[in-house]
Amino acid sequence: MSLLVIGTLAFDDVETPYAKRDDALGGSATFFAVSSSFFGPVRLVGVVGQDFPDAILARLRDRSICTEGVEIAEGKTFRWGGRYEADWNTRHTLKTELNVFEHFDPKVPSDYCGSDFVFLANAAPAVQMKALAQCTKPRLVMADTMNLWIDIARDELVELLGKVDGLVLNDEEARMLSGERHLISAARKVLEMGPKFVVLKKGEHGAFLISEDAHYAIPAYPVDEVVDPTGAGDSFAGGFMGYLAAAQDTSAATLKRAMLYGTVTASFCVEGFSIDRLEACDRGAIERRFNEFHSIVSL
Repeated sequence: MSLLVIGTLAFDDVETPYAKRDDALGGSATFFAVSSSFFGPVRLVGVVGQDFPDAILARLRDRSICTEGVEIAEGKTFRWGGRYEADWNTRHTLKTELNVFEHFDPKVPSDYCGSDFVFLANAAPAVQMKALAQCTKPRLVMADTMNLWIDIARDELVELLGKVDGLVLNDEEARMLSGERHLISAARKVLEMGPKFVVLKKGEHGAFLISEDAHYAIPAYPVDEVVDPTGAGDSFAGGFMGYLAAAQDTSAATLKRAMLYGTVTASFCVEGFSIDRLEACDRGAIERRFNEFHSIVSL
């Protein structure tokens, strides 16, 4: 298995109705890499500032996450701050400090260029395309995006969609990108832009997988207590892609099974701040929850 992720490493200030955590390790690539590392080694590309502790990179390496592609630039690491309402679906961004990520120029190490599976975590489409251009014939490429890029960089995003196999986005983003209100119609419109499949995230309401030969919907795992939903989407993508890379298969049946693994890894993520709960897990815990969840969704 060779799995590569390009995205952000960050520090987050997170406030929920019940608790607050400052300087929590975050970032799209961080959550993805930790979640996918349950299934095998992961290659990480991103940029951090001089304030990023070496000890954190060592923690990642202990999980078989290769950090050779993490650039240490002069300045401060990307920082984000947000507050969640009691319904967990309403999030207010309180601060976004791009810092060294503002001028992120992805450099994929030569050892990473032949990766079979590539995840382009949320970033400007131009940055995602620059990273992808350095990869040689990947077997499967999946990308994430957000409403900002749909709004200000639509042409670049549409160009990117012609180069990827899968796209993950939430229901609001799907409607915004497609111009369709009905979610299934929205997903089909996105498929016409190039991806072979689309994963629609619906938070506490689960997720949809839409492709030409698959139409699959699953609920969210019933978590007893949500602590912090930050990174749940990236953790879903990490479990999803990690399983695909380990299976070395992209058939419709395997994509469906990957949806369950993505949901399970995301369920662990929301049970703690940052990557705390994920780090406390092992593959055995993932499999036990997978089996439980599989019994819930199967007839």
